[in-house]
Amino acid sequence: MSNSEPLAPLQQSEKTRLRRSPKRAVFDREALYQIFDEAMVAHVGFVQDQQSYVIPMLVWRWENRLMIHGSNGSRMIKALCGDQSICITATHLDGMVLAKSAFHHSSNYRSAMVMGSCYVLEDEREIEQSLEVFMELIAPGRWPQLRPPHANELAATTVLAIDIEEASVKIRTGGPVEDEGDLDWPVWTGELQLRQSLTAAVPDTHSVGDMADYRSAWGERWGL
Repeated sequence: MSNSEPLAPLQQSEKTRLRRSPKRAVFDREALYQIFDEAMVAHVGFVQDQQSYVIPMLVWRWENRLMIHGSNGSRMIKALCGDQSICITATHLDGMVLAKSAFHHSSNYRSAMVMGSCYVLEDEREIEQSLEVFMELIAPGRWPQLRPPHANELAATTVLAIDIEEASVKIRTGGPVEDEGDLDWPVWTGELQLRQSLTAAVPDTHSVGDMADYRSAWGERWGL
C-alpha cells in the first residue's frame, strides 16, 4: 500500500466493541499501528486443553499483519499452528492520574487488541524477510552486519502471522474526572507522566568495534 493511500478505519464487531468508556475508542488504523510499533512487549493470549495462557513476547508488525516467531517445539507455537483463536494486546502506560477521591484515580494509556487466527509462513524467502523486518525494528541497520542465518536455524523456527482485521484501540488522556462536590477538597490532583528511558550500553566480552547509533533510532521509535 502506498503511503499516500488512506488506511481503512478499524471496523467494530461484537467482540471488539467497547462497553466501558466507549468514548475512548479510536478507529484510526494508524493509531493501532503506532501502538504496536512502539511497544517493546506484547501479550499473546490463547487457550490450550481448556487452560488459558497469556505469554509476553516481542511481536512485530509487518504491513497489516502482526508477526510471532518461536521454536518449532514451543507449546505456544504448536497450539497456534492449529485453528486456534488468539488475542494479542499491547499497552503503553503514559501517566498516573491522581484525583480527589481514591475511586476517581485512573491512568492515561494507549492500548490495542487484535483478535483472530494465525497462519504459518511457508515461503523461505518470506520467512527470512519477516525476520529481517523484526531485526530492523530492534536495531535498525544491524541485519547486514550479522552472520547470515544458518539453514538449520531457519528450519527450527516458525513464523506466524495474524491479519489485523478484528481489532480495537482504547486511549485515555487528560486529568482526573471529579465529582462536583469534591472540587474544593484540599489535596493535590493531576497527572504523573511516565516514560521509559535508556541506560548505559554494556558490551559483551566478545564484542568487536563500537556500537552503532541505535539510541537515535530507539529515541525516535520509543521516545527514549
